[in-house]
Amino acid sequence: MKIAIGSDHGGYKLKEAIKKHLEKKGIEYKDFGTGSTESVDYPEFGMKVAEAVKSEEFDKGIVCCGTGIGISISANKVPGIRCAVVSDTFSAEMSRAHNNANVLALGERVIGVGLALKIVDVWLETEFEGGRHERRVNKIGDIETKYSMR
Repeated sequence: MKIAIGSDHGGYKLKEAIKKHLEKKGIEYKDFGTGSTESVDYPEFGMKVAEAVKSEEFDKGIVCCGTGIGISISANKVPGIRCAVVSDTFSAEMSRAHNNANVLALGERVIGVGLALKIVDVWLETEFEGGRHERRVNKIGDIETKYSMR
């Protein structure tokens, strides 16, 4: 499994903790930035991670900002990306099992590192259930297609 990871300044410390966690688990990743807590614009990093997942060079992505919200909105602008902002393990599981989320967004100012790492583990370990959920995920793709034609 290969993970694309990125953050803005507000999620930098959490991103660094997640990178160490992935290393301990032997999971390959690439950091798409930022490289410090100096103020930057989150859309750039959400887009970089989303594009890396979209290209299929990476299996999944993880993005972090202060709340997870702004960077997730940015990632979700890339067609084919289903980025879920998560702050509990049940939502992490369901975002994969039912929504086939391919990017996870976390908020450094919202959750602690311990919980964030548990969320990452659950999210990475949960498989998409398919079935009736696949039909619904396909409808999300239909919405993207409808509005990309305009």
